[in-house]
Amino acid sequence: MIFLTVGTQFPFERLLRAVDKAFDSGLLNEEVYAQIGESSYVPRNFKAVESLQKAEFDIYLTKASAVIGHAGMGTITATLEREKPLLVLPRLKKFGEVVNDHQVGIARRFEQAGLLLAAYEAHELAMHLPRLKTFRPQRRQCATEAVAGRIARFLEEMKIHK
Repeated sequence: MIFLTVGTQFPFERLLRAVDKAFDSGLLNEEVYAQIGESSYVPRNFKAVESLQKAEFDIYLTKASAVIGHAGMGTITATLEREKPLLVLPRLKKFGEVVNDHQVGIARRFEQAGLLLAAYEAHELAMHLPRLKTFRPQRRQCATEAVAGRIARFLEEMKIHK
């Protein structure tokens, strides 16, 4: 079962339509269960609910063979914690899906690190689906010293600019 999640803040019908199209074209034939938020779009090819309680959400995420979702940090970190393959489609401002395009940068960064697969346009989602079956995210490396160093440099710069 693939778990699809769009987050909870804004509708993300572009992703729902892309997954339905993948079913229609025969590129997706695995069971999909989705948390779709408030949406006027009703998926034709998969089961969907508006929202899930956290415990229920965690159960579906844990049971899933893979996850499809937006490029939100909550979705990404929850999926990585469970070492699940993740395919994201970042929400875009031009479609009114989010207030700015920060999810594009997040997706690129995590994709470059080998932690997820990313489609940047809805039509690209289908071409990544075959890879989702075999993709395994890289193990995340804890880099506390590097993060602490960046914070220290930032704070030092703040002192200089006062």
